[in-house]
Amino acid sequence: MNSLERLIAAVRFEATDRTPFMPQLFGLAARAASVAIDAYARGGSLMAECQLRQQARLGNDAVFAFSDLGVETEALGSRLKYYEHQYPEVVDYALAPGDDPARLNLPDPTRDGRMPGVLDALGALRRALGDTVMVAGGVAGPMTLAAQLYGAEKALFLTMDDRPRFEAALDLAVAVASRYGAAQLAAGAHMVMVLDPMASPAVMPPEFFRELLLPRLQRLMAGLRAAGTLTTWLNIAGPTAPILPHYAEIGAGIATFDYYVEPATARSLLPRTCLLGNLTSLDFLAPSPQALTTQARRLIAAFADRGGYILSSGCEIPAEAGEGNVAALAQLVTGG
Repeated sequence: MNSLERLIAAVRFEATDRTPFMPQLFGLAARAASVAIDAYARGGSLMAECQLRQQARLGNDAVFAFSDLGVETEALGSRLKYYEHQYPEVVDYALAPGDDPARLNLPDPTRDGRMPGVLDALGALRRALGDTVMVAGGVAGPMTLAAQLYGAEKALFLTMDDRPRFEAALDLAVAVASRYGAAQLAAGAHMVMVLDPMASPAVMPPEFFRELLLPRLQRLMAGLRAAGTLTTWLNIAGPTAPILPHYAEIGAGIATFDYYVEPATARSLLPRTCLLGNLTSLDFLAPSPQALTTQARRLIAAFADRGGYILSSGCEIPAEAGEGNVAALAQLVTGG
């Protein structure tokens, strides 16, 4: 059973030869290869090379053509500042609070901003790995892209002060993610994850999620399935227990659950959805992997009778994490 087969079997609740291991390695792949984050974030062959090195070293079951959540907003007109040792940040947002999102043109993934570099990275990864390892792309979810267009605080005020304008921004975000995600699949991705950290109940009340985001995430997931994704992955960190029951309705094939949510709770809320998590991301910064390996053993045992589980962190593994911590987990799972 190869990595791609193992992950798809887990999504389908079929037997696997071992627990799938899909650590969220983005910037850490760059740092491990002594590559500056700003160079890595521009995608292309360098991003692919860093991911391939990590996969060859660790034997993880997926590689990612993804770096940060600024790609879409930059393609829509926001200005970003780049750094050698951290992800880029928006310094000039594409929209002022009074701006109509309709004034923005839908970006062309083959031409605009850093999107073509990501497509190039996906193509390089798929050519190198074929159908042996999951090649994953990523798009910003509706709430996160809306926040990246206006700024997080201004976007949250718009939910109360100008609901129609905010909903127009969400609809634009769905259109952007659908088009960009389809382009990623055409370029070589097996799967596109939807990252929507701003949709977390730590930021947005669960009732807003149900009213504003659920129907839009449904449309986005349906569009990705129509474009050929092997499965869908909704990746939201934080205290997500109040919104987890909606993931099946949304159409998520894989659901991230963070350390805030106990495995038994996640199992009960999503009994027939493949769960991914919930290793504590900050523990990857610890000088010893002991806490992580203890968590991993507990998680593997918690899902042994169920299947439908992928070992991973509940959020991205920090770029500053110790490589030895990830390697210890890989050895635990793969026996390598």
